[in-house]
Amino acid sequence: MAALFADRVHAGRVLAQHLSGYRGSDTVVVGLPRGGVPVAAVVAEALGAPLEICVVRKVGVPGREELAMGAVAEGGVLVIEPQIVQLARISEPDLQAVVAAKRAEVEERVRRFRGARPPADVHGKTVIVVDDGLATGSTARAALMSLRQQGAQHLVLAVPVASTESLQTLEAVADDVVCPHALTDFWAVGMWYDDFRQTSDQDVVDLLARSAS
Repeated sequence: MAALFADRVHAGRVLAQHLSGYRGSDTVVVGLPRGGVPVAAVVAEALGAPLEICVVRKVGVPGREELAMGAVAEGGVLVIEPQIVQLARISEPDLQAVVAAKRAEVEERVRRFRGARPPADVHGKTVIVVDDGLATGSTARAALMSLRQQGAQHLVLAVPVASTESLQTLEAVADDVVCPHALTDFWAVGMWYDDFRQTSDQDVVDLLARSAS
């Protein structure tokens, strides 16, 4: 299959074209670290909006970490995919152990990415949640729930490419969903990019600093 995007910057430009109606002073663009932040940075610049992050960690099946059985986000939000837990035969103690480890990772990453800076105030605002793609939707769901808890008034999920099934499940969580390429035959996010090299922690820190300057 041919890639849809050269890289995350290209994906951000495509996505920004579909979000031009959200330009305004009450809009905040939130990228999901790490891979969603380069996409979100392009969108934020195009909309003249501030760039923020929401730290989310996928809860993977032990031994098969690429398979998400849930996610945890800032603010203590936990999303679990019960079907995956059941199919993988994960015991409750094992599940809780993995969740606890991921919560600790979230706290550590918040400190690493944001430092002493307080999170942007999203209360009463339009918040556009951006990732580089959507497979299961667990991490996006956790981020949307976290931002809703923080008082976001209008939540927009924006991704360049996604599984149609995952998008449908998230329509109940987001107020609006924007996706230029919704695909029934999806497999993995990386297959739709020519360059899908890993975004580093320093890349995230640099993009946030550049947006704030």
